[in-house]
Amino acid sequence: MKRRIRIGTRESKLAIVQSNLVIYEIKKKFPDYEFELIGFKTQGDLLLDEKLDKIGGKGLFIKELENALLNHTIDMAVHSMKDMPAELPEGLTIAAVSKREDPRDALISWDGKTLDQLESQAVVGTSSVRREVQLQQLRHDLVMKTLRGNVPTRINKLENREYDAIILAMAGLKRLGLENKCVQCFEIDQMIPAVGQGVLGIETRKGEDVEYLLESIHDEEAFLAVSAERAYLLKLNGNCSTPIAAHAVIEGNRMKVYGFLASEDKTETCRDWIEGGKHDAASLGEKLAERILRNM
Repeated sequence: MKRRIRIGTRESKLAIVQSNLVIYEIKKKFPDYEFELIGFKTQGDLLLDEKLDKIGGKGLFIKELENALLNHTIDMAVHSMKDMPAELPEGLTIAAVSKREDPRDALISWDGKTLDQLESQAVVGTSSVRREVQLQQLRHDLVMKTLRGNVPTRINKLENREYDAIILAMAGLKRLGLENKCVQCFEIDQMIPAVGQGVLGIETRKGEDVEYLLESIHDEEAFLAVSAERAYLLKLNGNCSTPIAAHAVIEGNRMKVYGFLASEDKTETCRDWIEGGKHDAASLGEKLAERILRNM
């Protein structure tokens, strides 16, 4: 009898593409497994009129899927790791993470202008306080305007001239085949990405048999990088209203972790980095958080 696995996903085009990427990787190793995608509309998908930090933060995109896991309605949930809060509900765990796609933030403008070419007072759309604060450090004369909705909706709003430019994750653009829309990618030293950006996380119930995930989709280097970034997030008790960023880069056995933090009123900021052995990932993230807190 074939093993049947029920996968919970948000109903956006990007979320479904990402879930199918996970299925593709598992099927390469386990071709006899069967999969059923079960779509969910989350509060984050329904409440589109306000900034995320004003209505509850990242957890709005995952709560319905986590409830379905706890109720045994689904066997796993596929998330963007950047949507995951620092702490998970009792009984759930991130069983595996995918190889990291391009983690950078991308600027798209309707007339092809880069950040430096945008006119003073140009309107830039983003729903992220992390992007907002770092962008204003690069161009303090821009006007920031809330941008919500799925990726195609956001691009449509730009093309309808509601914004002069918008900022999206390059990983999502690439997974949707829309990377040609990108006018400019911000390098890590310009705009540090969100914790987990570019990585997919597969959430399951603790104690479940997930060996098939570890043998197919799981990427150990992405896991170590995300472990450092999430340790940084947890140490700072970061949430969606806190302008916070962390990104780990691995070369050989070494890891470099970049971190950014701003006060909630956005008046104070600090960025720093730390380097060490990649297998000390969580410790590096914690130490970087402590250093940044001392310097704020």
